[in-house]
Amino acid sequence: MHYRTHPHSAQPHLASDTAHPKPATCCSGACHSAVPEEPDTQPAVSSGQQRSRFYIAAMDCPVEEALLRKKLEGMSGIATLHFNLMQRVLTVVHRDEMQDAIVQAINTLGMQAQPLPNDAPAQERPLAKTAWWPLASAALMALLAEVAHFTGQSTLLAAACASAAIALCGLSTYKKGWISLRHGELNINALMSIAVTGAAVIGQWPEAAMVMVLFTLAERIEALSLDKARHALRALMQLSPDTATVQDENGLWQTRDAKTLEAGCRIRVRPGERIALDGIVTAGQSTLNQAPITGESLPVEKGIGDHVFAGTINQAGELEYRATSRAEHSTLARIVHAVEQAQGARAPMQCFIDRFARVYTPLIFALALATALLPPLLLDGNWHDWIYKALVLLVIACPCALVISTPVTIVSALTAAARAGILIKGGAFLEAGRKLQWLALDKTGTLTHGRPELTDTLFFHAHDTAAIRKVALSLAERSDHPASRAIVRALAHTGTSALEVSDFTALPGQGIRGSLAGTNYTLGQHRLMQAQALCHATLNDEITRLEQQGKSVTLLADETRVLALFAMADTIKQGSRLAIAQLHDLGVKTVILSGDNAHTVRTIADMAGIDDARGQLLPQDKLDAVAAYCAQGVTGMVGDGINDAPALARADIGFAMGAAGTDTAIETADVALMDDDLAKLPAFIRLSRRCHAVLLQNIALALGIKAVFLLLTLAGMGTMWMAVFADMGASLLVIANGLRLLQQQAE
Repeated sequence: MHYRTHPHSAQPHLASDTAHPKPATCCSGACHSAVPEEPDTQPAVSSGQQRSRFYIAAMDCPVEEALLRKKLEGMSGIATLHFNLMQRVLTVVHRDEMQDAIVQAINTLGMQAQPLPNDAPAQERPLAKTAWWPLASAALMALLAEVAHFTGQSTLLAAACASAAIALCGLSTYKKGWISLRHGELNINALMSIAVTGAAVIGQWPEAAMVMVLFTLAERIEALSLDKARHALRALMQLSPDTATVQDENGLWQTRDAKTLEAGCRIRVRPGERIALDGIVTAGQSTLNQAPITGESLPVEKGIGDHVFAGTINQAGELEYRATSRAEHSTLARIVHAVEQAQGARAPMQCFIDRFARVYTPLIFALALATALLPPLLLDGNWHDWIYKALVLLVIACPCALVISTPVTIVSALTAAARAGILIKGGAFLEAGRKLQWLALDKTGTLTHGRPELTDTLFFHAHDTAAIRKVALSLAERSDHPASRAIVRALAHTGTSALEVSDFTALPGQGIRGSLAGTNYTLGQHRLMQAQALCHATLNDEITRLEQQGKSVTLLADETRVLALFAMADTIKQGSRLAIAQLHDLGVKTVILSGDNAHTVRTIADMAGIDDARGQLLPQDKLDAVAAYCAQGVTGMVGDGINDAPALARADIGFAMGAAGTDTAIETADVALMDDDLAKLPAFIRLSRRCHAVLLQNIALALGIKAVFLLLTLAGMGTMWMAVFADMGASLLVIANGLRLLQQQAE
């Protein structure tokens, strides 16, 4: 049993020595196979420093990241750099008054930087549309160069057509390649520039032109594919309407821009319209489609006092609600912002790929250089043939397909999860999900509905029952724990009125305490009363009888004796049994960790089919239990109460239940389940496993295709055409494979 003293309490991860390090992201190029501390996706700022965010439209892939990193890390006053390639956002922690210098430095690399607000999601800017006619013209000229070559026309004609083709579509590649070489970077633009120039020098004009055309075409297709991944999450944000019907100070209803509205305004929404801002219903009753927020497939009933979320659809009746936040701070906006930050945190697999890529490119470049020089010098080989082979190897040397495959796949999975109401706070947790061996669950509000009803009431001093009821109601009203709510609901029907409570104290995992008219009273668990030596044999026998029926018991006592016993029963959620069965099918063992009595916890565990059950646990006991399970394998903890916080922090993955509308849960949980549906737990694990399978497929495709063409080249059967297909074809293939996750629901 856990007690919360605020209706919107969530489970913050405690910053204490009990917290367990989470799965790793990437840190300064060093990754670990275990679970080191995960760096914050927002770099820390010290005194005299500031954090700036820049939107860089040309920052498409690791090619640009490497250039930016090399340029900015060499500047005095730059503390940290944080790249989010999928959103094209660079975050820099730097000395004060350096923002203009950073923008100028980025401009020297041929890229434009636009400053962004630090507290807002990145707004994707539409890229300037690139005309297709130069590429089409270049393709025609390259084709004419091929025809001139095969028909035996003059070499001058073929060279002229090829030169025209390269000029029409390759100048930007040459410009980027020159900038890269000037800064000591061997990226795809530099390698392609060297390869095309070398092919022209040795007289392979038609092939040089066609290679540049194919490379440019593949880059265009790759950019379109990546934009699909970038805009998939942004489409969620566009679910919020641009306007809303708002009541003005004169009581008249007007249509206004939703982005200009403040918290507290009164909004009307008709059937079929979308909710513009988060709020609380003040009039009307209807059903809402909350799929964009919670992933729920069925509409949800809403009435006075219920929360509504921006982007959800009003289906039945007219509603009026009071806005509780501005548009940029809505639950939907926070989800988008959280997933954007998650995209920027490198996952362990991405760390490995980045390390591999830093070795792969120089290695292949050295191999190409050796291929061009050693056979002619040592084995009397033909210079033309071996230089051509070296040029082919240069095209194969770029690891773009390998490097881009991981973020595209992870972003697709994170977005698919967000659409299904599963908010994953980083690729590290997504990857760790497939390894879960144990899943610990809180009972009340997680496995059960969290709305128990009072079934038995026993007063031990019958002559004073009215006063005892007032004391019980007064204390229970100060807590939002389900047991307290059940007592309040039951006593409210008796006409009992509450009294003033002073010195109120919450006892996490045990109960609550307060003073009324100078007397101290305690409302809480059996063991709390035992610790105060207030129990007797008759009381213990009665409690045992009720607990064996699966009921939870709460006791009311003053300083010297127990005054009343309240027994209540909760019901297990309809989907709990199925969700637990699915977890078992996935090989995950389950355990209940609850503060409730052991008999009740065991009864609920048997009903749900859970492997193990532990009751009468204080927050420290839950923490110790999770620590023990973590020693056996990757362990997750699912909870919704403040007393679950230490255990949630200690677990390898902390799952927040019913996080919709709760700021703290969205901001602190490793994985936030936006509604109370336990079926999202096996869905998360299945998505994690699918994502890992796609990552392995992409690595195999990228490396396998390059290995095949590498061998073909060394055997004398590879051409530059084939090399372009090997490089850009592999990139397109792995991007398309990663995007498949967007088409699959996380279920």
